[in-house]
Amino acid sequence: MRIIHIEETDSTNEYIRRYLPGRENTIVTADRQTGGKGTKGRSFLSDPGGVYFSALTFFDRLPAEQAFRIMAHAAVAVCRTAEFAGAAPEIKWPNDVLAQGKKLSGILIENGLNGRYVDHAIVGIGLNVGNDVSALGGIAINLIEAAGRRFDPEEVRAALIENYMRPSGFEEYLSYVRFLGKTVRVTEGETVWEGVARRILGDGRLEIEADGATRALSAAEISLRF
Repeated sequence: MRIIHIEETDSTNEYIRRYLPGRENTIVTADRQTGGKGTKGRSFLSDPGGVYFSALTFFDRLPAEQAFRIMAHAAVAVCRTAEFAGAAPEIKWPNDVLAQGKKLSGILIENGLNGRYVDHAIVGIGLNVGNDVSALGGIAINLIEAAGRRFDPEEVRAALIENYMRPSGFEEYLSYVRFLGKTVRVTEGETVWEGVARRILGDGRLEIEADGATRALSAAEISLRF
């Protein structure tokens, strides 16, 4: 595994693409991003003091229907790192990591497919450590606030790399999901309805029970509120 650290880039996900031709598993971290990206085209605040991480991983015939395991592994790596720091993380399906009910980290996955298989994945993680998140209106938290003590971002970056390189299983991902069995509000297009979150399936869909029926929902199709 090649590991590279740079001071600044527009996006670690974009920077790491230069290593695609060599087909070598690579991790790139940065102190700051000027054009950090979140899911669904949103920008991701990437000021100094946070940890900005991308991993490029190549796979040998990983079925596309198992691609959710890539996202689950990234979320587990963040949760392990938060616990190492003394915070109590939980996962908001599918991949936001929260502490004290606020967003601690964002994860963006970009998969490269070859037919029915995942050839490679670029996994981007932005972890709030000591960066100022006050501009986000109280919806985010950094690790210093969540754990109640100060950290050197380099220490947290090293822990995140180590935790990402350790294998994980789907059961470990599920151990950080706290809302199953509770009522959630789902927005699907123009429709808003409530149901009980029952389980997360192996392909990453969320099973909801509402109006006497069970539905399996994809994160790409809905917005979820607790």
